[in-house]
Amino acid sequence: MSDLVAQLDALLPQTQCRRCGFDGCLPYAEALAAGTTTLNRCPPGGLATIAALAEALDQPLLPPDAALWPETAALTADQALTPTVAVIDEARCIGCFKCVLVCPVDAIIGAPKFLHTVIADDCSGCDLCLPPCPVDCIDMVPRASIQTPADAMAERWRTLRRARKARLSRERESRDEARRLRRGELLSTQAQGYDIAAAIARARSRKSLNTQ
Repeated sequence: MSDLVAQLDALLPQTQCRRCGFDGCLPYAEALAAGTTTLNRCPPGGLATIAALAEALDQPLLPPDAALWPETAALTADQALTPTVAVIDEARCIGCFKCVLVCPVDAIIGAPKFLHTVIADDCSGCDLCLPPCPVDCIDMVPRASIQTPADAMAERWRTLRRARKARLSRERESRDEARRLRRGELLSTQAQGYDIAAAIARARSRKSLNTQ
């Protein structure tokens, strides 16, 4: 990671919400550093983040991208999205596990066919759990003002995001290794079967020759 990318990433709120059009804050920072996107695409960060990015990139200020700032969302005076946290209505939860699969910071715990719950202190308020929920049992509520300051939460969400990506990578490697082992066992079994079939064919051939 270049120094500029790290600097830009540090200025982003780390909600990992993808509202900017990128798969998290770091990819957005990388695109900013490469000059392939604009600095006004972070609704959770509001005007303060736009100003900080403009200063870091030595670029002029831009107004918030109207296409990305939801008109129905609650905004602060700084045009930032009001911090929220997800809450699951356990009476309506069917344990489909879909919210767990999309949470970018692993703030939702539960197993398939069991009730799920949100670790409020870890939830970044990204809203990504809302669309896949088939029973609409998740609500976003304002984050308590007494909770951890935003800068400390940003670092925690960054850490949680990295941990999730590392976990998913390990799980993919484990699945790939399991598939390789299964394929190896299958090929071995097939090879043994071919050997047996060939041996039987040779024996029959020899028996046929001997009886002639």
